Amino acid sequence: MKRAFAAALLAAPLAAQPLKVEEHALSNGMKILIHEDHDVPSVAMYFFYKIGSRNERPGITGVSHYFEHMMFNGARKYGPKQFDIQMEKAGGRNNAYTSRDVTVYTDWFPPSALELMFDMEADRIRDLSFDSKIVESERGVVYSERRSSVDNNPFGALYEQLNATAYVAHPYQFPVIGWPSDIESWTMEDLKAHYRMGYAPNNCVLVVTGAVKPAEVLALAKKYLEPIPRQDPPPPVRTREPEQQGERRVELRRAAALPILLISYHVPETRHPDFPALQVLSALMSSGRSSRLTRRLVDQEQAALNLNMSVRESLDPGQLLVSIQLRGGKDPARVESLLYEEFERLVRDGVSAG
Repeated sequence: MKRAFAAALLAAPLAAQPLKVEEHALSNGMKILIHEDHDVPSVAMYFFYKIGSRNERPGITGVSHYFEHMMFNGARKYGPKQFDIQMEKAGGRNNAYTSRDVTVYTDWFPPSALELMFDMEADRIRDLSFDSKIVESERGVVYSERRSSVDNNPFGALYEQLNATAYVAHPYQFPVIGWPSDIESWTMEDLKAHYRMGYAPNNCVLVVTGAVKPAEVLALAKKYLEPIPRQDPPPPVRTREPEQQGERRVELRRAAALPILLISYHVPETRHPDFPALQVLSALMSSGRSSRLTRRLVDQEQAALNLNMSVRESLDPGQLLVSIQLRGGKDPARVESLLYEEFERLVRDGVSAG
């Protein structure tokens, strides 16, 4: 099967797109990547903090995601909600997300707001507020998010159980949003320790692209970010998931209109040479109306309403996930057998290069 995917990849080579990127390192260890592009008069700034749920432990799960909320709730110079208020006044917008591996903050704004953004980002990296009332308020917000996305969501609940079952040793077993008892019990000491190591400048990669001059970006980074002292980064994740010895199954019975089938396979990390083949595999099997699984399960057999097969980027060995929303009255065991039939056909017949 690997040979077949390699042939498919070689049949349609992609031309490399040259991209000029300047790379710099501040004295405090922060890495900066700058790409100048004046096609659109705007700037995109991304802060990648190398901390996510894989850096957590029992008792503090969900704390990385929690800071995705706290980072917008005020620091020493710019108080509660001022980050959003000042950014919107300047014509910008922002977002953030947390994954197993990273926490990322994204800012989009006009070039005229470049220095303001460096000032506000430095403020919350260096001097985030830990007001007890805000800490408890955001704890409630996160718990409410968990209730809506997991506790009261059949897919979310099943996905959480799948990961907890797929991993017995590695921290990828932890839900990014956290276990309920951990959300309830984070201490102020837990929060400050996580912030100190996770948001250390030497644990961050800053990416700036758009209508900027690299010299100006670097000068502002040295002015606002370089004075922030380095800290001890998160300790390395040494645990490797042991080889799975047999199939594991979870059946979750919940009030739901239609059954959901999730099937997960252990796969290598993103840097592994087989990862591109897994991406091709996912596209071949489920991307678009002409994909193999869609044609078979959705169109021909009328067994599923929709489906998806995906493999996501990960620092450590991750998962290939198949999710299927069954049609009403369809037997999950029958749908599962149809899926395996398509996998067997792929192995038997391979992939055409056309």
